[in-house]
Amino acid sequence: MAIITLLTDFGTTDEYVGVMKGVILSFNPLAAIVDVTHHIEPQNIMQAAYTLQAAYPFFPKGSVHVAVVDPGVGSDRSILALKKQGHIFLAPNNGVLTILMQNDTADALFSVENSGYFLKTVSNTFHGRDIFAPVAAHLSMGLELSELGPPTEPQDIIRAPLPQPFIDANNNLIGSIIAIDHFGNLITDIDAARLRQFCSRYENNQLEISICNHKISGLTDSYANDTPQKALALINSRDHLEIAVNGGNAAISLNAQKGDCVTLSIRL
Repeated sequence: MAIITLLTDFGTTDEYVGVMKGVILSFNPLAAIVDVTHHIEPQNIMQAAYTLQAAYPFFPKGSVHVAVVDPGVGSDRSILALKKQGHIFLAPNNGVLTILMQNDTADALFSVENSGYFLKTVSNTFHGRDIFAPVAAHLSMGLELSELGPPTEPQDIIRAPLPQPFIDANNNLIGSIIAIDHFGNLITDIDAARLRQFCSRYENNQLEISICNHKISGLTDSYANDTPQKALALINSRDHLEIAVNGGNAAISLNAQKGDCVTLSIRL
């Protein structure tokens, strides 16, 4: 069974997502369509990039992942078909593939230009319906990426600027909030490997995390493994440092928002 995943900023109030699914099923009635999310913030390319990276490894190889967060729809921006680690990705060339392509490696990469795989009429405002959906359907039926257009190089992929954690002059690890989930949990750009390296010579209770004038001592193992309504820090399912509140909303409780600084220090 062919799997097609959809990740968009369309929301679910309008007909857009349903229409994309209708187009896919018109070409491939046997396709299994999975909604990753349609609630990416409008035009938030980096949120889409992080979400795509977090989701795709949990699908079978051979899946076709369609990411339509596309503020440049109708312009001269290109559309890319990428094959990597056994998965196929279809996305506008606007930064959505930034995290996937951090190491600049791809099994195959093509510019999507062959209109023979588009709908007959292509609007300037809904390429999700007119290009992405039919192309994804054809790919799910075994179409080779090379049929879609000319090959392109990884260096031709547009990269969005990624916030990068760093060590400051006082040997603190400085990161930032890159996402806030439905529960109000604050997801940072500090991954578990970087955190382990930073803390490798110290005990957990020596770690202090500062955010929005709040301080958290050490890491906990789960949301429930701390005092109710208390701010805590843990490694989340994305393998990143997360700030949460047991039974509450960290974004509201800490008055935090995306882009806020997170400082990790060691108390000696």
